[in-house]
Amino acid sequence: MPQAGFLQDWLRRATAVDWFLLALRIVVLAVVGTGFVAGLLHPRYGREEWFSFLAFGLTIGAIYALIALGYTMVYGILRMVNFAHGDVFMFGAYAACFSLIACNRAGILNAYPVISFTIAVIVCIAVSAGIAILGERIAYRPFRRGRSLAPLISTLGLSFVLEYSARGMFGAQNKSFPTMPGIDGIVAFAGFSVPRVQLVVVAAAVLTMIVLTLIVMRTRIGTAMRAVAEDKDAATLMGINVDRVIVFTFALGGALAGIAGLLYGLVFKQISFFMGFFLGVKGFGAAVLGGIGNIPGAMLGGYALGLVESLGPAAFLEGLGVTAPYQLRDAIAYTMLVMVLIFRPRGLLGERLSTARA
Repeated sequence: MPQAGFLQDWLRRATAVDWFLLALRIVVLAVVGTGFVAGLLHPRYGREEWFSFLAFGLTIGAIYALIALGYTMVYGILRMVNFAHGDVFMFGAYAACFSLIACNRAGILNAYPVISFTIAVIVCIAVSAGIAILGERIAYRPFRRGRSLAPLISTLGLSFVLEYSARGMFGAQNKSFPTMPGIDGIVAFAGFSVPRVQLVVVAAAVLTMIVLTLIVMRTRIGTAMRAVAEDKDAATLMGINVDRVIVFTFALGGALAGIAGLLYGLVFKQISFFMGFFLGVKGFGAAVLGGIGNIPGAMLGGYALGLVESLGPAAFLEGLGVTAPYQLRDAIAYTMLVMVLIFRPRGLLGERLSTARA
């Protein structure tokens, strides 16, 4: 039988590392399974609470996915990681916040909420895309041909510059998003209730991802992006302006980060100059989880990370008797990321897509 032959071949070839990884899988599955079963036997939450966990997981997962898309597009074309991308997201959040505050002072936020939201979207996209383009010109282009750690160090330095520039310009105190009529409030249906802002965030994120997919797959610049991602030298020989494609990719990733900043502010209401670091790490983790370098993987990784963060503490940490399970939700997310990378180094979709491309 094929399965028996595969098992015999594995037993013959297995090393100490293979046995250790197998034992690690068994231990992880046993711990998660024990917590999950114990939680089912002694439930602490009802259907409405589980629905709230699911809705919040989809909401924060959509934000992670938008941030991850910027990482994965730049990596797909340049094979470099832009560690300043989280701070581009942070500036987008500040731009959206100040736009909404200005609309509120002008008296149009309550009277014309759709127009105010549109203004905030345009401003955050313009600011984030502009900073992303500036970062590409200053921190990436001079080191594009090199193979050293210079690009990585350059983007880390740019990240610190952006963070403390924001602190100097906007202050160290948190900024609050104004209340938006039509977005704040509760929506009830089928016996469940969910904050209206979460529905708006999920819908806006999905619409943004659809537009991004259409740009990449149905436009000339999208075709050029895919060609440059495959082989920059061959794309140049075919007459494609590689520099322009790279600049457009940075601008597009920055625009997505700006929209993510706006959506994050609408959900959590508070933003700070240091938020880009933590959210940037989450977005990068989502990109790696899904298979960095491909767009569907970034989307899947973002939603997977958000759902695990939201559902994990209630799903199995409560059953294990952890005193403060929700203080460990970040640890759950990063543990899942490490486990995926151990057992599937290319990410959830990376291996399949690379095999199909080959």
